[in-house]
Amino acid sequence: MLERYLPILAWLPHYNSRLFGADLLAGIIVTVMVIPQSLAYAILAGLPAVVGLYASILPLLAYALFGTSRTLAVGPVAILALMTGAALSGIASPGSEIYLEAAMVLALLSGLMLTAMGLMKLGFFANFLSHPVISGFLTASGLLIAASQAANLLGVSGSGFTVVELASNLFANVSETHWPTLAIGTGCLIFLVVMRRHGKEALCRLGLGESAAALLAKAGPVFAVVVTTLLTWHFKLVDAGVAVVGDIPKGLPPFTFPTPELPLWRELLVPALLISVVGFVESVSMGQMLAAKRRERIFPNQELIGLGGANIAAAISSGMPVTGGLSRTVINFDAGAQTPAAGGFAALGIGLVTVALTPLLYYLPIATLAATITVSILTLVDIQMIRQTWRYSRSDFAAMAVTIALTLVEGVEAGIIAGVTLSIGMFLYRTSRPHSALVGRVPGTEHFRNVARHEVESASHVALLRIDESLYFANARYLEDTVYNLVASRPEIEHVVLICSAVNLIDASALESLDAINARLKDSNVTLHLAEVKGPVMDQLKNSDFLDDLTGRVFLSTYAAWSELKQSRE
Repeated sequence: MLERYLPILAWLPHYNSRLFGADLLAGIIVTVMVIPQSLAYAILAGLPAVVGLYASILPLLAYALFGTSRTLAVGPVAILALMTGAALSGIASPGSEIYLEAAMVLALLSGLMLTAMGLMKLGFFANFLSHPVISGFLTASGLLIAASQAANLLGVSGSGFTVVELASNLFANVSETHWPTLAIGTGCLIFLVVMRRHGKEALCRLGLGESAAALLAKAGPVFAVVVTTLLTWHFKLVDAGVAVVGDIPKGLPPFTFPTPELPLWRELLVPALLISVVGFVESVSMGQMLAAKRRERIFPNQELIGLGGANIAAAISSGMPVTGGLSRTVINFDAGAQTPAAGGFAALGIGLVTVALTPLLYYLPIATLAATITVSILTLVDIQMIRQTWRYSRSDFAAMAVTIALTLVEGVEAGIIAGVTLSIGMFLYRTSRPHSALVGRVPGTEHFRNVARHEVESASHVALLRIDESLYFANARYLEDTVYNLVASRPEIEHVVLICSAVNLIDASALESLDAINARLKDSNVTLHLAEVKGPVMDQLKNSDFLDDLTGRVFLSTYAAWSELKQSRE
């Protein structure tokens, strides 16, 4: 029972030197790789760069205690950084004390919400977010994040959280482009794109092994940071106006507790909920995919608790909202991490950097971080998914397009609210008009198929109606209309058989509709029958008076109903 809430107890007793060596190596690699990302995402959120490092220490340790994924790497990610900046931009000026405080409140609220959702076993909630809608939101967010870095690449001022704001601010200042900054940013962009697309292949040609080449190719941002930092320092580019990270405080993150100012907490409730949902969906999707590759499992409800603990840890250590990051998790997986201890080793490594090595980052150009964000985030722009959705389902594409448009024009909060609303709305719409079909017997068999699609046997006085959806409040009236229209259009019908092979649930509203159908058909001298009712559904029906009042019978199979009712006229 204790292992359920402390998954560390499932793997720690079996920890050995082999696992230690693999996790330590993965932790070192992740430490080196994620430092540029952590700094960049904090700046993207409007926070001091060191906050990104703070958010990559204690949250990793908390997730190692409570998380179930062996390879998920927790920390700041681009989308949550953008959502954090959007949520806090109307509260205080970026970088101010109130802004920093609000970021910690946001992380704390998100952590508490995620933990509460986990304890209430609400992990299934992620199933209500359709993949096309989530893909649309991620695509639009990726475009917004990339656009938000254009000003840093050009060395001009310009900010915003919608495409209109970003475009207007950028065009207003583009004439002031700082050419040394543009050269650094453009050079980094080209280098990172080449490394991402061709780095592994080129390194393999030089004689490196495939795994080593893959890791070095992913280390492109590290090389970019080192080279541009040295160039900026050596040529004194700060004096020429190149913006750099500047002073980063040394030392471990201070332990804090966000101020309990109720007005601020109330204002951040909705953004915290949206950040929680997006972070959970992104994290669980990545965790499940990598767990499947190793034939492992993660448990969504416990993942909620693990991510909740990580965000609470971020809040009390001067951090920002965190979740399982795509790129850092892939790096952790490829580096051979075997248990969450790899995240603990990475946390220790990043802690060492904050204690001793932050002065080395003083001359790191902001343009380098902007290029790192741009190249990393554009992987979220899924053009192939957009094309596939357009070809396969126009309704899904419409939902995706609305999500993309609202995210770009109104911002990430409007986009994710629209996405959640559309996902649930599409589900309700589709299930409120369940597909049904009159079926007949395939000659010489016990199989039944749609009379509109196949050559089948049927009897004019028997209507075999297959319902291809569970019955609940949203489609109960539609079922009534379907049956009534069927009987009205075919006066010769004496028996209606509802085939319930696809019905997994009949709620109270649907039961009331079945009662109404039974009574109405009885008045029309038509007998109502059921067939292929599943055990759990039958158990529910037995707790009601419906079976006692049913004018017909409940048949075990459609064939049994067909065989008996067909002969009723013979």
